[in-house]
Amino acid sequence: MTNFYRPDLGSEPDSPFARDDSGNLVRRSFWLDMSDRTLILAMSQGIGMPLSADEKRAHLIDINRENLIDDICVQEILPPE
Repeated sequence: MTNFYRPDLGSEPDSPFARDDSGNLVRRSFWLDMSDRTLILAMSQGIGMPLSADEKRAHLIDINRENLIDDICVQEILPPE
């Protein structure tokens, strides 16, 4: 099963990440209406910031924006100790 972010709809009833019982994104047009630049900012510095890299990746694939995965899911390379 895909690792989608599941918001607490009790505390966030209007979350743009909300999904129906079938796993379909409820507010799909919210995401599809965003430009690439806005989506990058929303996912890296805005509402998507607390999501894990896997959740962000699954969300981007679901909204057909796979081309932004490298811009949003940046992996830090730490130097050896």
